[in-house]
Amino acid sequence: MHYSAPDPLGFFGQHGGTFAAETLIPALEAVSVAYRAAKNDPEFWAAFRRDLAHYVGRPSPVYHAARLSAHLGGAQIWLKREDLNHTGAHKVNNTIGQALLAQRMGKKRVIAETGAGQHGVATATVAARFGMECHVYMGADDIQRQAPNVFRMKLLGANVVSVASGSRTLKDAMNEAMREWVARVDDTFYIIGTAAGPAPYPEMVRDFQCVIGNEAKEQMLAAIGRQPDVAVACVGGGSNAIGLFYPYIQEQNVRLVGVEAGGRGTHTADHAAPISSGAPLGVLHGFRSYLMQDAHGQVLGTHSVSAGLDYPGIGPEHGHLHDIGRVEYTAANDDAALEAFDLLCQYEGIIPALESSHALAWAVAHAPKMDKNQAVLVNLSGRGDKDINTVAKLKGIEL
Repeated sequence: MHYSAPDPLGFFGQHGGTFAAETLIPALEAVSVAYRAAKNDPEFWAAFRRDLAHYVGRPSPVYHAARLSAHLGGAQIWLKREDLNHTGAHKVNNTIGQALLAQRMGKKRVIAETGAGQHGVATATVAARFGMECHVYMGADDIQRQAPNVFRMKLLGANVVSVASGSRTLKDAMNEAMREWVARVDDTFYIIGTAAGPAPYPEMVRDFQCVIGNEAKEQMLAAIGRQPDVAVACVGGGSNAIGLFYPYIQEQNVRLVGVEAGGRGTHTADHAAPISSGAPLGVLHGFRSYLMQDAHGQVLGTHSVSAGLDYPGIGPEHGHLHDIGRVEYTAANDDAALEAFDLLCQYEGIIPALESSHALAWAVAHAPKMDKNQAVLVNLSGRGDKDINTVAKLKGIEL
């Protein structure tokens, strides 16, 4: 299939665009102009690749989870080890790229929103790396459940701003970060952490995260002589997933599966799975996509055991890939994610992020139904150090 998106107005089919306050339009246009210039500048990409190699530690390997595969029976499970990156997740791929762009634009100050804290840590990390002032907005509830990451951000010199409005989670943190940007557009660059937000952010984040899928294609070919039968990733806003999927879109033999946060079940109100629950189109945080909302268009609250997937919308490119049928979107509930979390710990000695555990849950459920000569590639988007307090609490264990 021929695939080309977004269009010049930042739309992926009916999703995306720029739905922002008039005061933000000049800032977004400036980012867009700067990114178009950077995208065509080989020196920009050379600097990006240099930092990925020498600072982040890329390429991250693919790893055959042989014991887990044998335990489950059926398909062979391979992991793309984004958990081995500096800072422990895929987020740093994007923050390096955006920090380089901010530097190119002469900005001395960066702001970000964060849910699980991984994007906040990655932003604080690159701000320290490039000598920039850093402010990270985080929901008050997420600050409680992600205390280790909050401390990491502070160690790295960032000011962590607690957001106590609304659901006190990622959605509200993003609202506050956008308000702050309006007030400080002259000296501030907003590093958005996922493949969402107003144009050009969804395209820009995708371009920085494509290193995941590009590496995986080379690595799987070297490892098994072909591409995997299925490539799976968890989806909140969707940056780790689009980073894996985009390079595979033209590979028709590779089935692509995005796993949303099913929470306590998509039949309940306690989940964060807009596509799987049939949510209608809506506008949030500057873009249009599938959005959990009530009959009056008010954004609904969400629930997920993983702070990073606790978001009522989905990145616009994912909405489009769903519409054209290229990616299958499904949901894994909290219990399935926790079971997959435990299995990877026990059988492979790897503690996965609860976000990544949702993708792993799909493999746990489906690999046994597949042939043992088939391969499932799971994007292990982050490590689970940040989640041990959450898991301990759910298991009734005092740390």
